[in-house]
Amino acid sequence: MNKMIGVTLLTACLLGIAAPQSAEAKTAAGSYTAQVYASSLNVRDEPAKNATVVGSIKNGARVTVTDEQHGWLMVKAGSTSGWVAGYYLKKVNSNSLQSSASGTSIATKTNTASSTSANTSSRTSKATVTADSLRIRSGPGTHYKVLGSLKAKDTVTLLLHQNGWARIRTVSGETGWVAEQYIRSGSTSSSTSSVSTVQHKGGLRGKLIVIDPGHGGSDPGMLGTTYNTMEKDLNLHTALYVRDALVAKGARVEMTRTRDDQKPTLARRVQMSQALRADAFVSVHYNSSPKNVSGTLTFFYSEADDLKLARAIETRLGQGIGLKSNGLSFGDYHILRENRIPTTLVELGFLTNPTDESIVRKASYQKKAAKAIAEGVADYFK
Repeated sequence: MNKMIGVTLLTACLLGIAAPQSAEAKTAAGSYTAQVYASSLNVRDEPAKNATVVGSIKNGARVTVTDEQHGWLMVKAGSTSGWVAGYYLKKVNSNSLQSSASGTSIATKTNTASSTSANTSSRTSKATVTADSLRIRSGPGTHYKVLGSLKAKDTVTLLLHQNGWARIRTVSGETGWVAEQYIRSGSTSSSTSSVSTVQHKGGLRGKLIVIDPGHGGSDPGMLGTTYNTMEKDLNLHTALYVRDALVAKGARVEMTRTRDDQKPTLARRVQMSQALRADAFVSVHYNSSPKNVSGTLTFFYSEADDLKLARAIETRLGQGIGLKSNGLSFGDYHILRENRIPTTLVELGFLTNPTDESIVRKASYQKKAAKAIAEGVADYFK
C-alpha cells in the first residue's frame, strides 16, 4: 500500500538491502542460472549490506549463482563476481551449470520439461522470429519506444494480437510488441502439446488474468522495518511466480509491470485490464501496520464478483503458506473501486513485523503464496 518514505531511507535502501540474519545458512547444492530484477544491482565483496561494492549488474542480466548465505547469493556474470541481495534474482533454470575452465562464462543449457521456465513457455502459444533483427516496442506501432530487439530464430511467447502487431514475452521475461509479419507461430516440440493438454484442463483455460505487482519505479511502497526490504521488489518477484503458476494452469497472463524501474499509474493499471478485456485482476502487495500484527489479508470492493474472487484466493492462502490468513476485508482502493472486472488485492505479510519480513523475503514463501493465489483464481472460475 502507499506509504511515505524518507529520501534518506530510500537512498540507503537503493544502495544495499540488509538480509535477514537467519541462523540457517546454506550452500547451494549446485550452480544455477538466475535473472536480475533490479534497475542496477550492486555486487559486494561480502554477504552484507555495508560490504564494499565491487561492481553492478544491469536489469535483465543472467548470472550464475554458486552459493547462498542468509539471503545473500554469490553470483558471477562475466568478469564480475561477488554477493548480491537474493530477492533481486529469480531462478530461470533448474539444471546445474557447467562452468568453463576459466570460470568466466555461463554455459548455455537446454531447458527440460521439469524446469520452471520450460513449463511456463511450453504451455502457451509460441512463435519464432523470422527477421534478422526485430525491434521490440512498448506499444503496437512504429511510433512507440523501442525496448530492445530480437534476432532470427529467437523464440517468444505470444500474448495478444492487435492490428498486425503481437504482444510477446521473451525467454527472459520481458514483454513488448513486435510486427506480426516477422514472426512465425507454431509449437517448438511434439512433447509440448501433450503437457499442455494435461495442464489446461479446468476453469482457467483461455482466461486472461492481469497480475499487478504494486508500486514500482520511484515508488518503493513499504520499507521493511527490520531488514529494509523494499515492498516493490517483493511484489514483482511474487507476481512473476503467480504468472508462472497461472500459465501452467492454462491461463493467459498480462502484467502491469515486469521491471523494477516501471511505475504505471493506478489509472493505467485499471485501463490495461479494461483494454485487454481481462477476466480477472489480482494486485500483489505486502502490508504494514503500527501494531504488532502478522499474516495475510485479502481485499475486495464489490460484494459480487470481487468478494467471490477474494474469498476463493483467501481460502487457499488460509490452507497454509507459512503465515496465517487474517481473512477478508473491504478496501476502498482505486485498483478495486475502478475496475469493472472481478478484482482483488492481496497483502501477503507485514513488513513491519520482523518475523513476517524474514519469512516473506524467501523465494520458497513467495512460491507458496503464488501457488495459492493461482489455485484460488482457478477455483473462482470453476
